[in-house]
Amino acid sequence: MSDDPTGGSPIDTEVLDRIASNLERSERFETVETRPPYAANAVVADYDLGYFPAGIRRAYLQIRWFETADFSIHYTEQYHTENSWECRWDRHPNDHNSREHFHPPPDASTPGKDADYPTDWRDVLTIVVRRLDDRIKAFWSE
Repeated sequence: MSDDPTGGSPIDTEVLDRIASNLERSERFETVETRPPYAANAVVADYDLGYFPAGIRRAYLQIRWFETADFSIHYTEQYHTENSWECRWDRHPNDHNSREHFHPPPDASTPGKDADYPTDWRDVLTIVVRRLDDRIKAFWSE
């Protein structure tokens, strides 16, 4: 097994296009880029910073989905300091967890926690966005 999240599988560009289209309809995101030059195998969705405290200079999702239905969804908050907060939802062959796992915040550490995810990308995306919505709400309830 490998830590390579592709599992040797090609990117599913059709699913990535659907994911991008779905995210573009959400008010949460200021920009959504499909396969930008700096992440040619992903969709990158930058959150509207109006949802975040002033100390955060960027918050974004980077999503890769493969023809095998493996995926990696990486969330990062970058602060005006050098620190960041991140986590990652994964389905891929690896040596550190079960095929489906979650790398918890604040640093998306490995090994992660074994998890179970639905097979449909829409359901996976719903889980991720709801969890991040809870994170954002917590900023304002503290």
